[in-house]
Amino acid sequence: MSTGRQSKRSTIRNLWIFAFIAISIGWIGRGVDSLMGTPVGEEGVGQLLWIVAPLATALLLRTFAGDGWRDFGLTPELKEHSGWYLLALVLFPLSAAFIVFTGVVTGLTTLQDLSLARAGVFLHLFLIALAPSFVKNIFEEFAWRGYLAPRISSLVLSDLLGHVLVGVVWAAWHIPYYLFFLDRAAFAAYTSQGPTLFFPMLFAGVIAMALVYGEIRLLTGSVWPVMLLHTVSNAVGNPLLLHDFIRVAPGADIYLSPAPGSIGSIILNCAIGFWLYRFRKRTG
Repeated sequence: MSTGRQSKRSTIRNLWIFAFIAISIGWIGRGVDSLMGTPVGEEGVGQLLWIVAPLATALLLRTFAGDGWRDFGLTPELKEHSGWYLLALVLFPLSAAFIVFTGVVTGLTTLQDLSLARAGVFLHLFLIALAPSFVKNIFEEFAWRGYLAPRISSLVLSDLLGHVLVGVVWAAWHIPYYLFFLDRAAFAAYTSQGPTLFFPMLFAGVIAMALVYGEIRLLTGSVWPVMLLHTVSNAVGNPLLLHDFIRVAPGADIYLSPAPGSIGSIILNCAIGFWLYRFRKRTG
């Protein structure tokens, strides 16, 4: 048996291990919280396990199970890819602004207050949200774009299929967060959809995001631009923050919302992702 086949087989084995732990850890974490008496919607040990376990698994697989560190994406490559860092900084704010503008034009969205004072409050809350978002995304992005995406890519699959596979596992990992760990007020502000509609739309939205995030990872060879993109998007897209500044007509958040599970966000992220994909293919 050739070394190449053995390497491919071990990569597939390790990917199954990672996917199983990533998908199951949130449910295990909720079981731990239940035993400890932590109510749904409150932070506890279970949420910590949910955040930490995927990256811990990735590090163990890279160290002891043969995956190595070559494609970890730890080098910032800041000078060579400064343009992509700039895109990562402004992409989500511009996308969110476009969706909100479209909602205002169609009458589905109403802006609450356009005063300079309110704008200052929004900027202040945004800056406060950056630090915790950055810390959280170290664990998230170095698990998904630092391990899962490049390890799937190493199997020489279609890039687009690889993005879809990453998106499916990434979305499944999010399910316990929305069911158990997210504050109930934040969840109510986040969506008006019931679970039977919310979770399929979440999967579609996260897969579309995986296309954008994965292409930026391939274009730069580094996790850090995606870290920046994810951190800004979490800070700007905080549901309680947005809820104070925009109002979406009842039931209309399925059509136009900066949240990833809206039809508008899915279409926009797919368009951006396919543009990045075509650009990367054209430029080599």
